[in-house]
This record gives sequence, structure tokens and C-alpha cells, in this order.
Amino acid sequence: MARTAPSGKGPRTGDKRPRDRKTQLAAVAAELFRARGYHGVGINDIAAAAGITGPALYRHFKDKQAILAHVLRAGLEEIEEATGAASLAGAHPSPDQLNTLLTELAGKSVERRDAAALWRWEGRHLDAETQRDLRERSGAMLATWTKVLLRVRPELPPEDAELLCWAVLSVFGSVSVHRTSVPKRRFEQLLVDIATRVLRAGLPTGSAPSGPDAPATGIPHAAASDAAASGAVPPGGVTSGAVASGATGTPDLAAGAVGAGPASEPLTTPSRREQILTEATELFASHGFSAVSMDDIGRAAGIAGPSVYRHFPSKASLLGAIGRRAGDRLLLGAEDALRSDGEWPALHRLAESYVATLTGQPELLVSFSVDRVHIDERDRPELLRIQREYVSRWVRLLEAARPELDTREAKITVHAALTVANDLTRTRRVNRRPNLPAELLTLMSTVLGAGGRDTAPARQSSTPDVAGQDGRSGYTGR
Repeated sequence: MARTAPSGKGPRTGDKRPRDRKTQLAAVAAELFRARGYHGVGINDIAAAAGITGPALYRHFKDKQAILAHVLRAGLEEIEEATGAASLAGAHPSPDQLNTLLTELAGKSVERRDAAALWRWEGRHLDAETQRDLRERSGAMLATWTKVLLRVRPELPPEDAELLCWAVLSVFGSVSVHRTSVPKRRFEQLLVDIATRVLRAGLPTGSAPSGPDAPATGIPHAAASDAAASGAVPPGGVTSGAVASGATGTPDLAAGAVGAGPASEPLTTPSRREQILTEATELFASHGFSAVSMDDIGRAAGIAGPSVYRHFPSKASLLGAIGRRAGDRLLLGAEDALRSDGEWPALHRLAESYVATLTGQPELLVSFSVDRVHIDERDRPELLRIQREYVSRWVRLLEAARPELDTREAKITVHAALTVANDLTRTRRVNRRPNLPAELLTLMSTVLGAGGRDTAPARQSSTPDVAGQDGRSGYTGR
């Protein structure tokens, strides 16, 4: 017998499908990917969270990878649209046009924090063609920003303008590495103020420091290539990623003072455990975590692969130890910085120690370059505690130096400064610059709002009013 249609107008409730179902499903998947990692989520998990069956999900996406690609493409399209909406095609873009662009980008960043996090951490799971497409499109967008900045600041060398644009991209991307929030308009204005200061920044001149204490630059690590492979926004660091997963820790200093370059002669022969840890760090940095086996680590340390297990039960436990070693370096640097006379000198020394650690020994790069699913769950609470302790030292200093910022605003600013340094160190387009450590220090100080208080030598320029405002977040230098 034929089914009788229910009385009343319109389709039955059970037949209704929400408008733009594909976008809604992608949003559900994005939240799950962010919470559990790409490999920790299955199609059935996404379907269950969306209230549908697995087969129903396949009507919209052919597989999980297609869902991730949809999320990331949508995020990039919004940034492209914001760039186009600012009408930057003229020969002389006005400060208002640039301010419009920065405001649009800030708004998208605040609204799409989850998408930005996925862009950073899960882009590596896309197929090669999609990764290439995202790289090319994001590269073209960044090239547009660079051309605009050169029209506003013609005194800049093109490579310096590009560096500043990468730094601005990291400022907006930094919202994905933490969950601190303030009212939306204030959040957006804070990001615009920071980005404006960055676009005005004068980069240091002269050659990079030399000698045994000079940090290494031009990191030839898999960490850097992974960043480039996942698109224009490489992963962030001590404030993100493995940090969010807990990979910045404490005990186990193995290689001297914070920020020191490779020691010429060790005072004592390192223990077998320390040898294994050092070799594992180098291998993870050069080849990536997944590509390295325990046999590889044993071979590099001069022992049989199974012997490694006497010291570390798994690769995950090695990551925990690497994170603790990185944390030791950072916390020791923080203790030294706090001996400075005044908040701004202390912040400057804290930034110096961070840059030295980041560009010197590879532990810090490794600890925040590895997917959080690889971190041993037993290590995560301790490492997360250490990360929070380290960031809180920055925040307390910045609150004292800039009393107009409340704690949440100071925390957002600190995360932006750390993320700029992390990202640029990992980005192949810029991480081989010979003066990178000094440039990172200048950019971190600029993000924090140090203004003219930074004594690093800088190019003399008129530093025009890039966004038509002085930046309410406290910038004093011109």
C-alpha cells in the first residue's frame, strides 16, 4: 500500500537536511581532528558526532582526507577573499586599505581558530597534489602582501619585506596555538596592533654574530621541510603543537648552558643514555619522527637497536626526554633573564635565550614539530605544566612592563611573539638568512611592544604609518 503523506505543509521533519550540510560536517570533523589528531579520528567517529551514519557521510566526502582538504581550502579561500577585498591593486595603497586587510585577517583568525590549528598540524596528511596546491596559493597570496608592503616601504630590500609578511602571517596564525580569549573586537584590535608594529619594524643590519656562542642558523631539519610541506603557515612551537600535546619539559640538561652553541670539548664523556638521546634528537630533526626506527637510533649511538630499550622503552619515551631537555634549557634561560634590572631588559634577555635555544640545539624544534599523538600520555601532564610555567614567566614580565594589558591580553601577545620565532625558524623561505637570530630577537621585541627600548642596530627608515594608526597595544617606536 502506498505511504500517505503526513498532513501539513512542507517535508516531513525526518527528511529535512540542513542547508550546506557539507560545511557542517566539515566543521564537526575539524573539531574532532583538533581534539584527537587526524589519525585518532575515523569516519564513523565523524558521522556519530554529526548524528548520521558512516555511509551517509560518504555522500558528501569520499574519505577522511577529502574532509581535511575541504576544511583547509575553505580557510585559505577566506584569507584570499580578505586580501582581495582590501583593494590593494593600486600603485600606492593607503594606510586605510592596509588597515582593512589586517582587520579582515584578524577577524578570520579569531573566527576560525580551529581551522588555523589544522592548517598547522594536520596539513601533512593531505595528498601531494593538494599540498602543492595549498603551497602555491598561499605563496601567491604572500607575494601579494610583499609587493604591497614594498610600495608602502620602498626602502626595504624585497627579502626583508617578505620576512615581515611571513611574521605577520605568524601573528595571525598564533591564535591557533592557545585557547586564551578576550572579547572579539578587542582580540581583533590586539592582533591588528601587533601586525602593524611588525610591518613597521626595522630589521637589524650587519652580519650574524660569530664565535662559539653564536646560534646556528639555516636549520637543515625535517622540521623545516615539514613546515613548508604543510603550507604557508608552519607549525608553532613552545606555545603549540607538541606543547599543546605537552612536549616542552624539565629535568635532564645534557649540553651546558642555555643558548650555547655546540661545545668544542665536552667536560666529561656523556652517559650512554645521553648519547642515545642526542642521536635520537638529531635523527628526528633530520628525517622526521616516523621515519626513524629504534635500530636507526642504536646504530647512530654505536649500539644494537634492542639495546636502546634498556634506556628508553619506546620512541614516545624518547620524545618525552627530548621535551624535558628542551624545557630545561628554556627554564634556565628564564631564571637568568629574571636577574636583569627592570622588566624590559629581562624580556630582552628572555627573548635572547629563547632564540639561542631555538636556533642552536635541535631539541626545541623536535619537541614541537612532532604530532601530539606520538607523545606518551604519561609525559603529557608534566610537559604541559612546564610549558605553562615557562609562558607564565613571559606573561608576568610583560604585564609589569605594559600595565595597560590585562593578563589575557599579555598572554595572547606572548604567544604571538613565540610563534613568530618558531614559525620563521621552521620556514625554508627565510630560515637560512645569515642574520636570522638577530632578526628574530628584533621581531619578538616588536611583537611584545618594546618599541625604541630595543638596542639592536636597525636600518634607518622613515617607517611610514603602515596602517594609519600608532597601535593601541603600546608601540612607542617610530
